[in-house]
Amino acid sequence: MDLQLEGRTAVVTGASRGIGLAVAEALTREGVRVIGAARTITPELRSASVAAVPADLSTPDGARSVVNAALAETGGVDILVNNVGAGDVDRLKLGGFLETDDAQWGDLFDLNLFSAVWASRAALPSLIERRGTIINVSSINARVPATGPVGYSEAKAAMAAFGKRLSEEFGPRGVRVNTVSPGPVGTGLWRSPGGFGAKVAESAGVDHADFLAAMPETFGTASGRIAEPEEVAALIAFLVSPVAASIVGADVLIDGGVVKTI
Repeated sequence: MDLQLEGRTAVVTGASRGIGLAVAEALTREGVRVIGAARTITPELRSASVAAVPADLSTPDGARSVVNAALAETGGVDILVNNVGAGDVDRLKLGGFLETDDAQWGDLFDLNLFSAVWASRAALPSLIERRGTIINVSSINARVPATGPVGYSEAKAAMAAFGKRLSEEFGPRGVRVNTVSPGPVGTGLWRSPGGFGAKVAESAGVDHADFLAAMPETFGTASGRIAEPEEVAALIAFLVSPVAASIVGADVLIDGGVVKTI
């Protein structure tokens, strides 16, 4: 299928690895000029983008600097993928509400919600002019808030609501805004020895390899497996394309059937 994306420009945040890198690579294959942003620039991101911008997206200046770099490099933005998220594994606490301090709430909201607010605010003038599109990468945790670190699910739920607000306000002006909500995805977050999955396994007193093997059953996936980053990237590439012109204000799950509600 021709997604009709040749020659367009995209900003992808959190693009150094995982879903963000897969999105940058997928869009590049479709002929998109990708500006990838991350706190740490990897060789993989450099090869998948026309410009790799180092930035702390959890700050207003960092988010704005990425969009400004994209405007300087390409002259305009057609696509914004607000993908950066999760959090600093070393600082995340896995306790309950009463054990979680304000610093964690602030960190998680800055990275998982306000990064998208700041980047969208900076990019919208160009997106309106070019009748572009925004994808906010949320999570099934927005619908299943009892799981994950305290503050994370709440930030992702707010992000989904934020996307709906943008869609209602800017849809009539030609900007399509949609949300993609993955379930567990086979990224370094879960699979790396020092990642979040390893931390969860350690806290549960189980071997990391055994934890990974049990993930599909633990999460209740109907597919019997977790998704891969390339699958999420393929969905995002479709949603930002003119082929999906009538998909506006949606929150699309890609979770292997974890969420059981209609």
